[in-house]
Amino acid sequence: MTTQLISKYLKECLQVLEIENQAIKDLMIDIEKNQSKAFESAIELLLNCKGKIVVTGMGKSGHIGSKIAATFASTGSPSFFVHPAELSHGDFGMLGKEDIMLALSFSGETDELKKVLTSIKRSGLKLISITGKEDSTLSGNSDVALFVKIEKEACPLNLAPTASTTATLALGDALAVTLMQAKNFTKEDFAKSHPGGSLGKQLIKVSDIMRKNTDIPKVIPEAGFNDIVEEINNKKLGFTTVLEDNKLSGSITDGDIRRALVKHQNNLSSMKAKDLMNKNPKTIKEEDLAVSALNLMEEFRISDLIVLDKNSHVIGIVDLKDLLKAGII
Repeated sequence: MTTQLISKYLKECLQVLEIENQAIKDLMIDIEKNQSKAFESAIELLLNCKGKIVVTGMGKSGHIGSKIAATFASTGSPSFFVHPAELSHGDFGMLGKEDIMLALSFSGETDELKKVLTSIKRSGLKLISITGKEDSTLSGNSDVALFVKIEKEACPLNLAPTASTTATLALGDALAVTLMQAKNFTKEDFAKSHPGGSLGKQLIKVSDIMRKNTDIPKVIPEAGFNDIVEEINNKKLGFTTVLEDNKLSGSITDGDIRRALVKHQNNLSSMKAKDLMNKNPKTIKEEDLAVSALNLMEEFRISDLIVLDKNSHVIGIVDLKDLLKAGII
């Protein structure tokens, strides 16, 4: 491929990006100067919505609408996309009385949308529209109409929706993110909507993955050597906690047992857990993030942490295998 050909393609690429960039810049100016009240009214309607946000649109507007619906849903506002043609053939039954419609059509005259406008109004549903025409049928039947006005499409024929769909998508994102902030939607809330995503894993708490109850290896301070070894063997974690009234006194590891065998081989039978334990084992709080547990394990080169509640009672154990199973590693 020649340098001249590459330069031609690059020039066309940059021209498309510039046209679409300009479309968003123009939209920003128009929203600030002419549509601020309409935007705020749209947010108020969405904020007070007791049902779902139902997004609809035909063709390329439908593809953009599907993405906008997904963004609403993932940022704390229940939403789904419905094809306008299907609304006339049974899918209207998916809508509830407390839902809000968000309709997209650059021309505002899409036949499939115009056919259901009467049904939407008759049902009492509030309608927000995003269109390119102020005098369109869609905008005239909307409770709130937002407009995306572009100078030209990025398509050299000025036919394929490009700049218009980019600007519409950006405006949909602006609605979703503004609504998200108005609802005080947090990272923790986002993680609940994305349990399988990387952010969801980062926000998993120790309490979500820890071993508890009978899975916690534990002996009392007065436990004898044989009882200690039996508990470590039974729980298969390579250590046991030493508890008194559910409060942590210390821990005993396989390494502590081996050292005791060398140092106290003649009087092991008389030794108690309190004689062998490490009085300052590494702990973590139940509300801490699982990634924090991993960081502690890496820092101190250990594979287990003892989990404490707010009153410093032992309520769990988190093992390196638990982090691996949860996808933290």
